[in-house]
Amino acid sequence: MCGIAGILLAPDSASTRPLRAISQMTAALRHRGPDGEGFWSDGEAGIAFGHNRLAIVDLSEAGFQPMRSASGRYVITFNGEIYNFRDLRRELESAGHQFRGACDTEVILCAIENWGLDASLKRFAGMFAFGLWDLKTRTLHLARDRMGKKPIYVAPTRHALVFGSELKAIRCFPGFNPELNLNAARSMLSRGWVPDHNCIWRGVFKLPPGSVLSLTAEDFAKARRTGSVRHRVRAWWSLAEVATKGRQDPMVGSDEELTSELDALLRLAVRERMNADVPLGAFLSGGVDSSTVVALMQAQSQKSVRTFTIAFGERGFDEAPHAAAVARHLGTDHTELHLSPASARDIIPELPQTWDEPFADESQIPTLLVARLARQHVTVALTGDGGDECFAGYARHLMAARANRQHGMPSPLRETLAAAIALMARATRHNIFSKLPLSGLTRHALRSDRLDRLARLFSAADQEELYQRLTGSSTVNLTLPGPRTSIRRAPQLDDLLSRLLYNDMAGYLPGDILVKLDRASMANSLEGRCPLLDHRVVEFAWRMPANAMVRHGQGKWLLRQLLRRYVPQRLINRPKQGFDVPMALWLRGPLRAWASDLLADMRHSGHELFDVAKVQTCWRDHLDGKRDHSRDLWATLMFLAWRHDADRPSVASAALPGALELTGV
Repeated sequence: MCGIAGILLAPDSASTRPLRAISQMTAALRHRGPDGEGFWSDGEAGIAFGHNRLAIVDLSEAGFQPMRSASGRYVITFNGEIYNFRDLRRELESAGHQFRGACDTEVILCAIENWGLDASLKRFAGMFAFGLWDLKTRTLHLARDRMGKKPIYVAPTRHALVFGSELKAIRCFPGFNPELNLNAARSMLSRGWVPDHNCIWRGVFKLPPGSVLSLTAEDFAKARRTGSVRHRVRAWWSLAEVATKGRQDPMVGSDEELTSELDALLRLAVRERMNADVPLGAFLSGGVDSSTVVALMQAQSQKSVRTFTIAFGERGFDEAPHAAAVARHLGTDHTELHLSPASARDIIPELPQTWDEPFADESQIPTLLVARLARQHVTVALTGDGGDECFAGYARHLMAARANRQHGMPSPLRETLAAAIALMARATRHNIFSKLPLSGLTRHALRSDRLDRLARLFSAADQEELYQRLTGSSTVNLTLPGPRTSIRRAPQLDDLLSRLLYNDMAGYLPGDILVKLDRASMANSLEGRCPLLDHRVVEFAWRMPANAMVRHGQGKWLLRQLLRRYVPQRLINRPKQGFDVPMALWLRGPLRAWASDLLADMRHSGHELFDVAKVQTCWRDHLDGKRDHSRDLWATLMFLAWRHDADRPSVASAALPGALELTGV
C-alpha cells in the first residue's frame, strides 16, 4: 500500500522544468507510505514517477519503487496488493522467468511483459492503482482495480498530464489553479460524498473502477485540444456485465450447498489477505460482515487475531458490547477505544485535509479513530466493508424485496399507512415518545428523518417512483437552484432489488464506503483489506438467487447462514446498527459552537451554493429539537470546513515557479 504520483509532459512543453514538481507531489503523499520514497524520470521522454512506500510484503530494498522490469521496457509506480501474486509467480517461474525479490510489484511487471497489460489485469486478484510507462512505445498506462478500492486522480493541464493517489499531490503541481465544480459540490451536499464519476475540482477526474487510460504525449496533446482526455479511458472489467450475466445464469443448489460454496470462497479471500510480513489484525464491530471476516481469520490462524472496535457512551449507538461478545467467543485479542464527544471535536480539524474532497459520512470519525488505534498495534487490518452492497444488507434492500407485496395493496391502504407513519414522525419531533421506556435501538428507528423517508416510500405510486425515492439522498435541499444530480443507472436488470444493489455497488461503494476506508486508513499509514469485495465474491453474489439475499425479513440471509457455522445464533440475530455516531446530539451539545461559527461564515464561503435562509432555519429547528437535520447539517458543515481549508494556498505549489493552467477533460 502506497502513494503514487506522476507527470507526462505534452510534446509542446517548452522545458522539462515541471518534472521537478514530482518531489513535492510525492512528499504530499508521505502519510500513505512512510517506509520509503522513490523517484524516476526521463527528461527526454517528458515523464516522471514518484512513490511513497508502505512496506507490507518483502520489506527489503528489492521492493522499492518506482520499479523497472527485468528487460528494462517498463517502469511502474504501484499502489495496492495483488493477493494471488505467489500463484502467478510460480506460473511465470515455470516458464523460465527469474525474480530478484519476493514482492508483488515485480510479478506485475513480469506478467505484463509475458502476457500483455489487459490479459494480466484480468488475472490479478487484488486492489490497485498504478502508472506504467512503456519505454518502447513511449506510452503511459494508468489502471485501477475492478471495484475502485484504490484511488487515482487525473488532471490534464495545458502542458502536462498529472496523476496521483490523492488531490494533495495534484495541488502541488506548479500553477495548478483549482476551480470549484458546482455540480460535484451539489452532489456532495445531497449525498454526503462526491460521486466517483465526478470531482470537486473542475477538469480533474477519477479513473473509473476496472478501467485503463493509455496515451502517448502526442495522444495527450490532441485529446487536450479537444477536451477529450477522459474519453480515451477504456474498461478492462465491467460490473454491469457481471451483474447482467449473473442474473441471467443464477446458481442452483440447496441452502447448504450455497453456504458451503460461499464458505470456501470467503475462506480463500480471507486467507489471501492474511499474507503479510508485518503485524495484521481486523476491525470488529460485532455486525454480520466484520464478524464473518474475523471468524474466518481466526479459523485459519494459529494465534489470536488482533481485533479493534470503537465504543460510544450514548445508548443506541454503542456496538462495542456486541463486538466484545463476538471477540470472546472467537478468542481474539480484542481492543476497544471509547469515543467521547471531545474525541470527535478534537479530530474534526483534520477531516478536510484527510479526505481532500468534501466528505460527510459521519462514520468517518470513528473509522479514522479506529484506524489510528489499530495502527498502534498492526500495519494491516481486514474489514467487513462490502457486505451490505454485495449481500443486500441495507433497509432499502429489504424494502425492495417487499415492493411487490406493497404495490399489491390497494392505493388507499398504502396512502393511509403513509399518513400514519408521517404522523409518527411528527410525534417524534414533538417528543411524544420521550417518556416511554424504549430501547436505544427503538429510539434510533423512530428518528423522525427515518420515519419521513418511510412514509415517502409507502406513498410511491409505482416501482419506478419507489426506485427513485430509495436512491434519493438529501431530506432537505439546502442549495440554491441548479442542475439536478443524476442517479447512476443500472444495466438491464429486471427486479428492483438488483437495480438497487447495482446502484449501491457502482455508486455508493466507490464514492463513499471505499473513500472513507482508504483515506482513514492511509492517513494513519494503515493498509485496509476487504475480502468481501474480492471480485470472485462479487461475481458469486450476482449469481445468488434473490431468496438467498433476503429471506424472513432479513438481509444478507446466506451470509448469516455462513456465520452461524462459527458464531452462536444469539450473537447474530440483532437489528442492523451501522457505524453511526450520535451526531444529532453532538451538534446540539459539544459541537454546537464549532458549527455555529462555520454557519455564521456561510455567506462568505458558500454563497454561490447555499440557500442561507433555509440553512439557518434548519439549524434553529435542529437546536430547538423540532426536527433532526443532523444529516443535512453535517454535509453542509463538512463542505464549509473543506472550503475554508481549500482556500488556503498550497505551500508546495507556491514555492514552485511556472504557470500551467488546467484545461477541460
